[in-house]
Amino acid sequence: MPSNPLLETHKLPPFADIRAEHVEPAVEILLRESREAIDLLAQQAAATAPTWDNFAAPFEAVNDRLTNAWSPISHLNGTMNSSELREAYQACLEKLSAFGTWVGQHEGLFHGWKALKEGPAWASLDAAQRRTVENALRDFRLAGVDLPADQKARYGKIQSRLSLLSNQYSNNVLDATQAWHKDIDCLDALAGVPASALDTLKATAEAKGVPGYRITLDFPSFFPVISYADSRELRREVYTAFITRASDQSADAGKFDNAAILEEILSLRSDIAQLLGFATYADYSLATKMAESPEQVLEFLNDLARRALPQAKEEFAELSTYARDELGLEVLEPWDVAYASEKLREARHAISQEQLRPYFPAPRVIDGLFQVVERLYGVRCEEDTEATRYHPDVQYFQITENGQPIAGFYLDLYAREGKRGGAWMADCRVRRQTEQGLQLPVAFLTCNFTAPVGGRPALLTHDEVTTLFHEFGHGLHHMLTKQHIADISGINGVAWDAVELPSQFMENYCWEREGLNLLAKHVDTGEPLPFDLLERLQAAKNFQSAMGMMRQIELSLFDLRLHHELSAPSASDVQALLDDVRAAVSVLPKAPFNRFQNSFGHIFAGGYAAGYYSYKWAEVLSADAWSAFEEAGIFDPETGQRFRREILEQGGARDAADLFVAFRGREPSVEPLLRHCGIRAA
Repeated sequence: MPSNPLLETHKLPPFADIRAEHVEPAVEILLRESREAIDLLAQQAAATAPTWDNFAAPFEAVNDRLTNAWSPISHLNGTMNSSELREAYQACLEKLSAFGTWVGQHEGLFHGWKALKEGPAWASLDAAQRRTVENALRDFRLAGVDLPADQKARYGKIQSRLSLLSNQYSNNVLDATQAWHKDIDCLDALAGVPASALDTLKATAEAKGVPGYRITLDFPSFFPVISYADSRELRREVYTAFITRASDQSADAGKFDNAAILEEILSLRSDIAQLLGFATYADYSLATKMAESPEQVLEFLNDLARRALPQAKEEFAELSTYARDELGLEVLEPWDVAYASEKLREARHAISQEQLRPYFPAPRVIDGLFQVVERLYGVRCEEDTEATRYHPDVQYFQITENGQPIAGFYLDLYAREGKRGGAWMADCRVRRQTEQGLQLPVAFLTCNFTAPVGGRPALLTHDEVTTLFHEFGHGLHHMLTKQHIADISGINGVAWDAVELPSQFMENYCWEREGLNLLAKHVDTGEPLPFDLLERLQAAKNFQSAMGMMRQIELSLFDLRLHHELSAPSASDVQALLDDVRAAVSVLPKAPFNRFQNSFGHIFAGGYAAGYYSYKWAEVLSADAWSAFEEAGIFDPETGQRFRREILEQGGARDAADLFVAFRGREPSVEPLLRHCGIRAA
């Protein structure tokens, strides 16, 4: 049998050797061997009192071997999607889901963990080990270990089906995004679109062998058109294509329609919750989060809405007046909002994202980001050009401390065909103690920025800079952990509604002079961001901030209510609920054909189901944490080390609420968030 790189042990994935045909055979072998090893562990635990070394550590090793093989497959499926890889990936989903259910319902394994907690070895476990045991017992119950046999089987079938549905939902969004384009020959039709965006549209057309300019629904193409194109008809056409992706309203006649898929996902999630004794899927989801109940989350969101909505209405009224008086737009349509907002921002603050681009060449921004991290935490980021990469655009870096490597990460910044949209951090390797020594953490850091064109470096918008800092914050949480146990290492075991704290915290350095001095240098002259431009940038920071907050609250309320109020909804029920939420909290115009829910990957193909509120919940924590740096100095080494020690290094070893109090010295307050966002609290 030819060798399979996914079955070999590597410090880093051997991307140069991995092929689609390796995937299914490797997964089948790993699953079979994992089942055998777990059955043996359960038998030994029944015969001999389990300890950490003879039970928990070997079980972790079994899981880590499978994880280290699957993580590069999953990442390649999201970043280098091809028909062959997609087929291989999908062929494994049911098998992996069935294995996860089998493990979660393995009574012998469950009794082994119970015996570890209740037996003589418990007294010798440290706090991190005890936390791991308690989390494991909780997760067994959430996986249905206590259910009768027929209900266990039902649970397994549902989880397997949900895995396939979520993947199909994601594929439909990707395919719908890539199925649409608009070719334009006449430059006049693109009046208003910035030169940097025109270069991208031209390069896209050239890559496809067509003349002129090609607009696609990838964000680096879509966003500048919707924000800057003077042609209202062009904005309407592009907006319509974007907001109807994967729906019956799209131009492809519903070829990739996600309506039936999201209906089934919601129905099956409700079934899972009820099988496990929860009233709703929202209750089930919150069992592992900081928030105690759906009612508490609703109260939190509605309180924020009460404070921000009056100001959001004022902001929209101002925008509407400006659009009517200055732009001749009597009625502000959805495809006008971004365009009119950019015009108003420029009129009021004399600044735009395009003005800032020349000051944010990607290599300079990356170097500045690394300097921020070094000042805060005393670690260095150094490129390793020898590491195998999966695409020429990708870079690999090591993080070192006192000259010794402590972590690594892949940086994949630019949009391309076959790459899922958005930005994210994912685990490649988790920090854990192995029999061979310490396995260092490795992260995948992925964005979708405009690629370099014409031999010049990519020029980022300020929004893209903050996105990069955000994802790197997640990466630091993963990479600077000091935990030795995989299940609580990095972001593992961290309550989902606290996991955005380190990422949102990092964004603050993109707004302060001391931070910008390190990362903003003009691409041609090397001059720093001029003082007057910085002042205008900071003055514009909270431009339409209440409208932005209400948009996040709208999505959060829709998500939570969807999973708390509807058990087996039809697509029309989902639309009616979304319309109801919008009527209560949205100030923006909505098109009747808007089918945003059909591409809301966070909750239908990601980990945010009944958890999208986490962004606002964690923003309270991050704003309050940042206020400690405002008090001490944003590069104060003592405060930086305390944040590293109490938040980043702890991973999931302790409750997120306790970690915050350990860092801040008190419970979190919502006031710093309102102040930072410029919300005049009601």
